[in-house]
Amino acid sequence: MREYETTFIVQPEISDEGRQALCQKLDAALERMSALRLGLEDHGKRKLAYEIRKFQKGHYFTLFFLDVGPSVKEIERLLRLDESVLRFLTVQVNDEVLDIEARKTEAVEQERMRQQRAAERAARDAEEEHAREEAMRESRERVEKSREEPALMEPSGEEEDGDSEELEERE
Repeated sequence: MREYETTFIVQPEISDEGRQALCQKLDAALERMSALRLGLEDHGKRKLAYEIRKFQKGHYFTLFFLDVGPSVKEIERLLRLDESVLRFLTVQVNDEVLDIEARKTEAVEQERMRQQRAAERAARDAEEEHAREEAMRESRERVEKSREEPALMEPSGEEEDGDSEELEERE
């Protein structure tokens, strides 16, 4: 068997349910083609190197699997037909995997590490969101406080009259 990895980029505004549905569709295709799924890595939203279909960000995924070859075409066909997929690339990582059980064990460990990193990333994102909300709240409070303070005194009308009298005298 050969080892493959397919990296694909999905539109950033696709919901979690939409992304999960796409991943389930790919898993079902692998199962139909008798391929062995090793893992799916969610890299999260990232800025694209260049604009693709008017998107500047994309949600990155990498699918790892073992197969003799025919499932690659099916996976790429599914990705090509899905409108939410911006780009994809399949690469043959290993020409021949001799010890499939050892590779499965390694993949399980890698998946556990990916999930741990994803949990850390989610916690970090939540913390950043909380910090942004706090900054917005403080900004709104400052704006409201500045509105409540009395306005600076504007020049009185007497000074303006004095200026107009000077102009009349010059004429």
